[in-house]
Amino acid sequence: MERQEMPNSKDHRYQHTNAQEDLLEKGAILQRDGSYAIAPHIPGGVITDPEVLIRIAQVAQKYSCPAIKVTIAQRLAIVGLKEEDIDSAWKDLGMAPGAAIGVCVRSVKICPGSTFCKRGQQDSIGLGMEMDKRYHGMTTPSKMKISISGCPNKCTDTMVNDIGVMGTAKGFTVYVGGNGGITPRLAEKLIEHQTAEQVLHLVDQIMDYYKANAQTNERIGKFMDRVGLEEFRNHVVGDRAVHQAGE
Repeated sequence: MERQEMPNSKDHRYQHTNAQEDLLEKGAILQRDGSYAIAPHIPGGVITDPEVLIRIAQVAQKYSCPAIKVTIAQRLAIVGLKEEDIDSAWKDLGMAPGAAIGVCVRSVKICPGSTFCKRGQQDSIGLGMEMDKRYHGMTTPSKMKISISGCPNKCTDTMVNDIGVMGTAKGFTVYVGGNGGITPRLAEKLIEHQTAEQVLHLVDQIMDYYKANAQTNERIGKFMDRVGLEEFRNHVVGDRAVHQAGE
């Protein structure tokens, strides 16, 4: 199957959030005490080179930061930076920022899957790393979070992410429209028994349809409520077989 190119470019149509307190262009998040936190991008939270951990620790030590925090987006945030130290801290790290703020795909969470976990039924790391490469930081009508789990335990909270993928013995199941927050929404099952390649193509379709038709600041779950699940499914799934729950 030919890969559909979807560059992670910033789209001016969706640049509408006025983050006065955070420093979006520097990837820095204002803290309660007036200092800032930065979180380098660590795809899937997987670090294979211990030198990366050493570098993060050295930067925290150099700028007298009081904490390094493990985030729910599978990153390591250096907390307590002074504003004047942000640029030099990033230079010392030599790493790209994680998309923790802004109107974009903020995170692609990945469970260990069949690479590490004894319960893993699919290669969630392989699929998740490719999805991170394609979508992390991509501008969307509202903030978006993606998760990939390698088995039905759904350890990356598949049901409360905008796009969730779950591995089973028969392939991947794709869920769409979940979110946490003040008004939580469980994701809807879109299709199951998919290969990794089919999942990537489907998520490309979802992104295209959502970006072309959603309103400003409309999470994908709200968008689905407005257009209807079947209308949404018809546009992104088409005539592919859909296996409903219980079949």
